[in-house]
Amino acid sequence: MVGCKSITRFSKLTKTVILTQTDTTVGFLSQSAEKLYEIKSRDNIKPFIQVFHNFKTFLKSGNRIPNPKKNLIRRSKKTTFIIKNRAFRISSSNLNSQILRDLSWSYSTSANKTKENYNREFCENKADIIIEDINSLKEKSSSILLKINNVSKRKLR
Repeated sequence: MVGCKSITRFSKLTKTVILTQTDTTVGFLSQSAEKLYEIKSRDNIKPFIQVFHNFKTFLKSGNRIPNPKKNLIRRSKKTTFIIKNRAFRISSSNLNSQILRDLSWSYSTSANKTKENYNREFCENKADIIIEDINSLKEKSSSILLKINNVSKRKLR
């Protein structure tokens, strides 16, 4: 099911906020970090995770990874990486949605107010587009968080 408040046919996805089931939990996706900061009432100092559709898109965006860690990132599932204080994840959507396939990357955050649990009514009011499958939207555990560099990796979450 796709719900949308807009009259136009998804023409400006760069400013929209999408509520959907991500590979880990229910999340807001958007290419506008400002809109996500506004929804979450969060400090602008704390950045969002940038989710890329695939590894190739990640590299085309000008990102670089230490050579010894490329296979780790390429093969990882439900894992967020931090390199030089920049958080990212490679994750293709499990949902059969053209909207999500058209987004090569987006900022991602859990669908809740800062420091609170998932509230469906709050999330539906804040999202411009809602993408949901037959399994509904379910709060699950968050991704593993690894900080990596050329030599080491450290699990933060």
